[in-house]
Order: sequence, then C-alpha cells, then structure tokens
Amino acid sequence: MSSFPAALSDVKDSMRETLSRVRQDAAHCRRCPLWQHATQTVFGEGPARAAMMLIGEQPGDQEDLVGRPFVGPAGRVLDEALEAAGIHRKDVYVTNAVKHFKNEPRGKRRLHKKPNEAEIDACRWWLDKERALVRPRLTVALGGSAAAALLGSKVSIGKMRGVPIPAAPTTLWITVHPSYVLRIPDRPARKAEFARFVNDLAAAGAWLAAHPRIPA
Repeated sequence: MSSFPAALSDVKDSMRETLSRVRQDAAHCRRCPLWQHATQTVFGEGPARAAMMLIGEQPGDQEDLVGRPFVGPAGRVLDEALEAAGIHRKDVYVTNAVKHFKNEPRGKRRLHKKPNEAEIDACRWWLDKERALVRPRLTVALGGSAAAALLGSKVSIGKMRGVPIPAAPTTLWITVHPSYVLRIPDRPARKAEFARFVNDLAAAGAWLAAHPRIPA
C-alpha cells in the first residue's frame, strides 16, 4: 500500500503546526504601537493550504474582542456574499493586512481609524508569513489597504477590481471591502454594490476553477 496519503497528511499537519506557531508568535507582536490600544492580535484563520486567501484591512471592534477575523457587521456581509457567490468560507483562508485594531475612543465606543503606511509595512511581516505558508493560488484583496499591502503602493480599486493580476507566486484579485458596502446610505445603491461584490467573488471562484493546482 502506498504511503503517499499518510505522507501528505503529515505535511498538512506540519503546515498547520507551523501556522499555529506563527499565530502564537504574532500574539506577542510589538512591531508597531497598535498593540498598546488593542485587546489582542487577530491572526488569520482557514485551511493551511487554501486555494483562495481573502485579505482585509484590519480587525474591527468585534474582531478585536473575539480574536477572529471578519465576525462583525462587515464579516456578515462577507459571509453572505461568499454564499451568494458559491464559495464556502470554511474553504478559504481569511486574514487582514494589519493584525491589531487601530481605533479612536469616543465615549464608550471605539471607532475605526485607518492604519497608515508604516503600520501596514510593519504588519507585512506576518502577512508575508501567512502567504508563504498557505501558498494560495488566488489572493483576494478586500479594499485599498489590503491591495496596497500586496502591491506596495496605493491603487485605484475602480480601475483594477474584478480582474486577475499576475503577482508571482500567486494571482491577485482586487475588490471592495465589505464595510464599503455597509456604508452606502442609499438602499438601492447598497443593494447594487453588494451585487457587484458578489460578482467579483464569483468571478474569482470561476478563475480558480479554471486554474487548478498542478500536482507536484
């Protein structure tokens, strides 16, 4: 009997252990001052060899408290959009460009504050490790901060969204952040933008299906 399945299982177990170790290291990150005002590091989660990786900007208030990415209002929009696009969240690796919640206290509330370039650069250390370990075939940047973290400069989401961008060793796909959909005040406009978001994710899924991983 071939030992290949067992060997493959060992490789996957080792990969998970490695991601787990990096997650533990990230919990003590002091690479920028954001940790001082955050509850905890919010590391990525998902399969160790996911074909698709979704990258957002940073954790929100609920993510900071729970310790998991995309569990707040934007996360619910993302889950709904993934389901509509025919993608199971359990099959994708979900993370953020910045692992600590940057916020501004307003009374009892903590309001989101956009991370700056230095903070994104400091946290790229962890993002690069996640990408190197997971090795996704397709990396989906949710919003401008994630796209900038991957490309090294600001980009126009409107011009680059929804098309594959070669970025060896992966392919990059850019779309909006689900929080953008939430912020649209006009209901018909919000519904239309949500449909565009779903279409972007569905097109990303179709690209993956058309480009299967080549066995080593």
